[in-house]
Amino acid sequence: MAHEVTVMTRQGCSSCVQAERDVERICAELGVPWRAEDVDSDPEWQAEYGDRVPVILVDGAEHGYWKVEEDRLRAALA
Repeated sequence: MAHEVTVMTRQGCSSCVQAERDVERICAELGVPWRAEDVDSDPEWQAEYGDRVPVILVDGAEHGYWKVEEDRLRAALA
């Protein structure tokens, strides 16, 4: 099964920058596509994720927030 990771971010969020770096590295190693989305670009995203950024989604489902748990993310993508 092909997976996809999305990092819900916000401008000016240092934790988001770190999460993007971690996801980029892990996904590159595993050959999994990923993208970042700004929660403030959509009112629904802002309401859903705005107080917990960065939020990591795997295949559109919430996987975690505030930081990347590398072992857990790798297991979800295996």
